[in-house]
Parts: sequence; structure tokens; C-alpha cells
Amino acid sequence: MKTLYLDTFSGISGDMFLGLLVDLGLDLQQLETELAKLPISGYRLETRREQRHGIAGCRLQVHCEETHHHRHWSGIDRMLADSELAPLTKQRARNFFRRLGEAEAKVHGINIDKVHFHEVGAVDAIVDLTGAAIGLELLGIDRILCSPLPFSRGMSRCAHGMLPLPAPATLEILGGKPVVDSGCEKELVTPTGATIVAELAEFGAFPARPLGRVGYGVGGWELEDRPNLLRGILYEEDTLAETLSDRITLLETHIDDSTAEELGDLLEQLFAAGALDAGYSPLQMKKNRPGQRLTVVSNPERAPELAGLILRQSSAIGVRSSSCERYILERRSATVTTKWGSARVKLIYAGNEFLRLTPEYEDCRLLARSSGLALHQIYHQVEAAAQAQLDLSNTGENHD
Repeated sequence: MKTLYLDTFSGISGDMFLGLLVDLGLDLQQLETELAKLPISGYRLETRREQRHGIAGCRLQVHCEETHHHRHWSGIDRMLADSELAPLTKQRARNFFRRLGEAEAKVHGINIDKVHFHEVGAVDAIVDLTGAAIGLELLGIDRILCSPLPFSRGMSRCAHGMLPLPAPATLEILGGKPVVDSGCEKELVTPTGATIVAELAEFGAFPARPLGRVGYGVGGWELEDRPNLLRGILYEEDTLAETLSDRITLLETHIDDSTAEELGDLLEQLFAAGALDAGYSPLQMKKNRPGQRLTVVSNPERAPELAGLILRQSSAIGVRSSSCERYILERRSATVTTKWGSARVKLIYAGNEFLRLTPEYEDCRLLARSSGLALHQIYHQVEAAAQAQLDLSNTGENHD
């Protein structure tokens, strides 16, 4: 598995992302060969070495011929679906454009099928987003991590006239994602750059592992307060530990005056709102009152919402928050068939080594009810079916 960490101290755009991939080793000729599978013309790619504040990187530009035609989102989606691009590349590119199209549709108050791009903008976006999907597959990048995105202030001119920064489409695309105020009056995060990270990236701090190869994608701005660069660190498979890691937020509070029913309901609400894990542990509180310590594990971007839920739905008047790294094993999903029906299983790997499998409780519970067998019997049957039906040494595929 290869992991790409995006250090977005100066934002991200589609061309900066492509430039970064080239700087990390993406072959430009291979990229152009794959892009040639699309029925678009009137553009050319140019790459060159440029510096921003003395740091060199790859500047990639998409030069388009000026026209007065438009491409609708539905036509772009159909073009990608009918192309001869690799299946994963094709699906990623279509997902990019659907996310971008849905954002534009919401901003303009129209149906997504009516969303259109001016020809120059359409070709530029097609190359940026399809090129990103192509580059990720050619480089074998399986996972993207990203720092919080810097939002700009001020106004920007586009085909619709003057628009506020961040661009309205960018705000829609990045709903729920972590951002910071950059204090900059130039557009740092574009809709295409936002689309790439919103679709594929997990947000968090630098991984706690040996640094990999570093590359820079160069942007078009000459900024005084920062170099207009997208920095990326590519962690190769042989530099990764057998256990993966990510950044999480721990939420904690002490509760001493809620009923068991209220506590149980709160857990259900937390899981429904996206908590990764949550639970209670007993403790002795002030004035010798017995109480419960509530601990919630959350993705950083969901932590504020979950903390607010705790404060609204429990007697707690404060919630502590801390950020930390979590070491995890790789989990994949698969479905197996038994004589009583289908059930999902979780497959657990450490690097390339298969460790164990776990039947999904809810599926097994339903099979036990419908078959009349004991739950533990269904578990054994599902485990046996997984051993017989799945290639558990295959580390390169999701079995679902």
C-alpha cells in the first residue's frame, strides 16, 4: 500500500495536484496516453520546473483553445463511462465530476443534469480530475491523507462575475471537512482541488512513521506570506509499518445523574452520528457519588458535532477533547453464502499477512432467527464458508 500525505499549507488546485504527482514520479507521457482515450481536443499539457520562495517543484499547466461551447455534466459523465480508461480510474473520475456537479447544482439552484461548464473550464476540469484519477492509479497510491485546508478571503472574478472566496462551489464540496482561515486574499483552494480531497482523502496530521519521498506541485500565484506550493509525501509500501495509523479525537466527560436508559440512548445517538467507538466505564466522583466516564472515539472533523450532541442529550456541562494517533489493522469486507443465506465478514490484515476474520453480528443474528439455530452455530458456519469461498491470501482486492 502506498500512502500520499498532502500538506496543503498553500491550498490545492487540480493542476497543483497533477504537478505534485509528476514531481513524485508520474510519467507525463503515460498520463498523456491515458488522457488521449477521451474524445477531447484543443488542449496541451506543459510542465516545467519553477520556484516559489526558493523551493523548486513541478508547474503543470493545461493550455486550452478558446471556444464558446459548453459541456453539460451529464455529457461528461457519459463520456467517462464510455471511455476505455481502467475501471478504477473511470469510476474515480466519474465520482469527481458527480461531486463537483452536485455542488454546482446546489449553488445555482438547478438540477445536476442542467449543470454546464464553459468549454475552456470544462476541458481544464476534465484534464485535472481525470488526470488525477489516472495519476493515482499509475503511481499505485491507495490512500490519501490531508491537512486542514486554508480558506481565503476576498473576491474572485469568474464567468458568472465577481464571487466571494472561498468559491460557493468549494464551500459545498468541503462541507464537514476541517478548514482554517489563511488570511490570504487569493484563491488557494479551487473547486477541482477541493473535489479531489473531499472524494478521496482522510484529514489529519503527519503520519507518525519514517518520511517518504517529498514532492511539490507549483501553483500560479506569487504570494508574499507563503510559497504557492502543494507539498506531498509519498510513503512507499516498504516504509510502512504492518499496522496503519491515523489521527483521531478522543472526547471524554463524567456523568453522575443520568439513568441507565438515558445513557444507553446517548450511545445509540453517538453511533448514529458517526462515532467510531464509544463506551462507559465506572468511576467514583466527588462527594463519593458513583458515576460513569463516557469516552468517544471520533474522526477529527466530526468531533465538534459529537461533543455538541453529548452536551445537548446528557447532563454533562463540559466535554474534554484531545487529539492522538491510533494504530489500526487493515479491515476489508466480503460476503459469503451459507445454506441459510448470505452474511458479511470482516477480514483483518497486518500488511500482507491475513490474521483473522470476524462474521458480522447483525447478519448472523438474522440467520440464527430465520434458521432456528443457535447464534454460535451460525458463527461457525459463516467462518467455515469464508475459509472455503475466499482467497484469504489475496491482499490486493476488496472481496465485496
